[in-house]
Amino acid sequence: MATAAATSASEPEAEPKAGPKAEGEEEEVKAARTRRKVLSRAVAAATCKTMGPGWDQQEEGMSESDGDEEYAMASSAESSPGEYEWEYDEEEEKNQLEIERLEEQLSINVYDYNCHVDLIRLLRLEGELTKVRMARQKMSEIFPLTEELWLEWLHDEISMALDGLDREHVYDLFEKAVKDYICPNIWLEYGQYSVGGIGQKGGLEKVRSVFERALSSVGLHMTKGLAIWEAYREFESAIVEAARLQAEAPRLAEYQAYIDFEVKIGDPARIQLIFERALVENCLVPDLWIRYSQYLDRHLKVKDLVLSVHNRAVRNCPWTVALWTRYLLAMERHGVDHRVISVTFEKALSAGFIQATDYVEIWQAYLDYLRRRVDFKQDSSKELEELRAAFTRALEYLKQEVEERFNESGDPSCMIMQNWARMEARLCNNMQKARELWDSIMTKGNAKYANMWLEYYNLERAHGDTQHCRKALHRAVQCTSDYPEHVCEVLLTMERTEGTLEDWDVAVQKTETRLARVNEQRIKAAEKEAALTQQEEEKAEQRKRARAQKKALKKKKKTRGGDKRKADEGEEKEWGDDEEEQPSKRRRLGNSVPPAGDAQGLEAQMGLFGKSAPGDVDSPSKQKERAAALKRDMPKVLHDSSKDSITVFVSNLPYSMGEPAAQLRPLFEACGEVVDVRPIFSSRGDFRGYCYVEFKEERSAQQALELDRKDVEGRPMFVSPCVDKSKNPDFKVFRYSTALEKHKLFVSGLPFSCTKEELEEICKAHGTVKDIRLVTNRAGKPKGLAYVEYENESQASQAVLKMDGMTIKENVIKVAISNPPQRKVPEKPEARRAPGGPMVPRQMYGARGKGRTQLSLLPRALQRTSAPAAQAENGPAPQPAATAATEAPKMSNADFAKLLLRK
Repeated sequence: MATAAATSASEPEAEPKAGPKAEGEEEEVKAARTRRKVLSRAVAAATCKTMGPGWDQQEEGMSESDGDEEYAMASSAESSPGEYEWEYDEEEEKNQLEIERLEEQLSINVYDYNCHVDLIRLLRLEGELTKVRMARQKMSEIFPLTEELWLEWLHDEISMALDGLDREHVYDLFEKAVKDYICPNIWLEYGQYSVGGIGQKGGLEKVRSVFERALSSVGLHMTKGLAIWEAYREFESAIVEAARLQAEAPRLAEYQAYIDFEVKIGDPARIQLIFERALVENCLVPDLWIRYSQYLDRHLKVKDLVLSVHNRAVRNCPWTVALWTRYLLAMERHGVDHRVISVTFEKALSAGFIQATDYVEIWQAYLDYLRRRVDFKQDSSKELEELRAAFTRALEYLKQEVEERFNESGDPSCMIMQNWARMEARLCNNMQKARELWDSIMTKGNAKYANMWLEYYNLERAHGDTQHCRKALHRAVQCTSDYPEHVCEVLLTMERTEGTLEDWDVAVQKTETRLARVNEQRIKAAEKEAALTQQEEEKAEQRKRARAQKKALKKKKKTRGGDKRKADEGEEKEWGDDEEEQPSKRRRLGNSVPPAGDAQGLEAQMGLFGKSAPGDVDSPSKQKERAAALKRDMPKVLHDSSKDSITVFVSNLPYSMGEPAAQLRPLFEACGEVVDVRPIFSSRGDFRGYCYVEFKEERSAQQALELDRKDVEGRPMFVSPCVDKSKNPDFKVFRYSTALEKHKLFVSGLPFSCTKEELEEICKAHGTVKDIRLVTNRAGKPKGLAYVEYENESQASQAVLKMDGMTIKENVIKVAISNPPQRKVPEKPEARRAPGGPMVPRQMYGARGKGRTQLSLLPRALQRTSAPAAQAENGPAPQPAATAATEAPKMSNADFAKLLLRK
C-alpha cells in the first residue's frame, strides 16, 4: 500500500477542468492525496517503533509526541479532508521543493554528506520507496554508512521481503553493512534474520556461519559482544532440544552422526567431548569404544589419556577381543613396563570370549609383542627363551582350554605354529626346529591341502636346501588330495630347472603314478554316486508300486464287502434288529434324506410294528457307494509343473474356510494379478487346508512368498515355492538361518501371553531392534520362544548381559546368542539293520503297527514286565514280552481251588 501511495504521489496531477464537474474531481484528488499522506506517516511511525527508542526522530528534530500529534491530525484530515487540507498541501509542496533542492545540490556536489542524509529522510517520509532505495545505494557507494543508517535501510528491506529472491537481496545488504564498521547490532540483526531462513536448503549451516563470523568480528566487544554469545547459545540450545525430542536414549545413531560432523571440522577438544557424551549412554557398544580409541591413538597420542580410555573400554566390554588387542598395542606404543603388559594379557585370557578364534587372536597379538622385544642378533637371550615358552604355552592352551570349551581349537590351519616356524627359520636360522614344527602341522590334518605343502616348500626354498625342497614336494605329491595336479606341476618345474636326469625320471614316474591313482579314485567315486542315485530311484519306484498294489487290494476288499452286504440286505430282518444310526456318525450326502412328502408314506408303510420300509431309506452300503461315486465325480485339481515359477503353494489354512478361493484371492491380489486359486478338497467335499495360487508374473509369485506366516483366521498361513518334491526330494523351505548369528538372540521361557510389541519394548532398551519373531506351532499358538535380531553384534552382546535371567510376567527367561544345533539327518532304513543280523523292529506293535485304542486283551494278572534276558553270543534273540506272557504255564483245577481258598 505504501508503494502504491508513493507511485501515485510521484505521478503529475491532472489539471482541473472548469465547471462543477471539475470542482468535484478536484475534491476527489485532494482526498486521495490526503490518504496517501496518512499511509506514508503510518509507515514511518511503524518503522520508528521497530527501530527502537526514537533515535531517528531525534535526528530529524522531532519528538514522539510531535509525531503522534501529526499522526492524529492526519487521521482527522482523513475523516474530514477539507478541514486541514491546506496545511498538508503546503507541507507536501514544501517537502517536494526541498527534495528538488537537495537533488540539485547533490548534482553539483555529490560528496555533500548532509544532503544525502536529508534526502533519504525526506524520501522515506514521503513514501517514495523506490527513490529512497536509489538514494541509499548512491550514498553507500560514496560514503560508509553509520550503524543507524544501515539498520534503517535493513529494516525497510526486511519488511518488504516476500520470497527467496528478496531474502538473498537482504543477505547481500547485510554483507555490505558489516564491512563498513564494527557494528554488533548489525551482526546481531544478521544472525536473527538468518534464523528465519533455517527451513531452506543449507539454512542451518548459514545460521552457524553467520554467528561464527559475528563472534570472530565483535565477540570480544566489551559492552555488546555478550548479546552475540547469548543469541548463538540460545540458538544451539534450541537445536539440541529439538534433536533430543526426536531421539530417545541411547541415541547411538544420532551420536554417530554428530561425531562424523565434528571429525570433519577437526577440533580435538570437541571431538573428545562428543565421544565421552556418547559413551555415557552407550557404554556397552564395543564399536564406539574402538572408534574412540582409534582416534586417540592416531591423533592425540597423549599417554595418560589414551591408556585411560583403553582401560575403560576393556572394563565395559571385556568380551570383545579387538579392544584387548588394541590395549596391548597402545601399552607397547607408550612404553609401558613388560610386567604390566603381561598382567593385562592374563586378564584378557580370563575375560570369557564367545568364540575360539578370539583366543587365537589375543595370543597372536601377545606373541607379536614378545617377538618385537627380542634382539635376534644375539644367539640366545632371555627374551627369546620367553618367546619360545609363550609359543609352547599358546599351543597347549588352545589344545586344552579352548578345545575343551568350544570343541575346536580355533586354529585349524595352525597359524601360530606357522608363525613360529617362520620365526625360527628366518630370524633364528634354526631350520631343524622349523621342520619339526611343519611336521607337526601336517600331522594335524593339513597334509591333504596343497597350499600347506607349498608354504613349507617356499620356506625351504628361502632358508633351507634343495634336498629338503625335493623331499617336501615328493611327500606333497603323495598326500595332497585337493589340488594334486598343481603340486605335481611345481615338482616337475623344480626338477626341470635344478634336478638331474635321474631326479627328472623319478619325478615324472611319481607324478604319473599319483595322477593315475587320483583319476581312478575320481572315476570310482563318480560310479559310486551314480549307483547310489540309481538305488534311490529303484527304491522310489518300488515304494510307488507297493502303494499302488496296496491301493488296489483295498479297493478289491471293499468290493467284496459290498457284495456280501448286498446279499445280507436281501434277507428279511426281524423286529428290533435294525437299530437306528447315531446322528453324529451319519454322513449327509445328496439324496440321503427323503423329501417331506415321502415321510408320511414311509410312516404308513412301517405300520404298528415299526418294520423298515423297503427301498426308501438308503442302507449303509448304498451310502458308501454314493460317496465313492461323489468322489469319482468330483473334479481333480491338476497342477501343471511348467508353471511352478509363477505358482506358490499355500498350506496350514483353517479347515473351516467356507469359500477358500474367494477368501484368499483378495489377500494375494495385493502381490499381483492372480490367474487362479485352486483349493484342495477331500472325497467328502471338505477343504483340506491347502491350495495352489497361480499368478500372471513370476515377480508376483516371489512377492507372495513374503506373506509366509501371515495370520489367517487365527492360524499362521505357510506360503512356499511350488516345487515337485519327486524331482527334488531334498528341497526344504526354511527361510531362517541355522548357523551362528552374533547379532541375533534366542529367547526362551517367555510367557505364552507375551506379545511381539511387549518383547520389542523390553529389547529396544539395549539397541536398535530390526526384527522379532515369536515361534509358534502350526495352529498359531506360541511356544514361549523368540528370536530377536539387533543391528549389530555389540548391541546383541549388550542385550545378553542385561536380559539373561530377567523376569517377565513371573517367568524367568533365558537369553543367548542364536546358534541352533545341527539338525540330525533322518536314519535310513538300512541303518536300523543290525550288523550281520535281521532288521531291528521299531516297536513291538505287530504287523499293522500301533493300534488306535491300545486295549490289552490279556488279563492283568498275566501282564508282568520282565527284564529282557541277555542274548547269548550265538543264541536266539530275546522274544517280546507279550509273547512270554502268552506262554505262561497252564493251571489245573486244583491250582484254581488253592487260589480261591487263599481269598
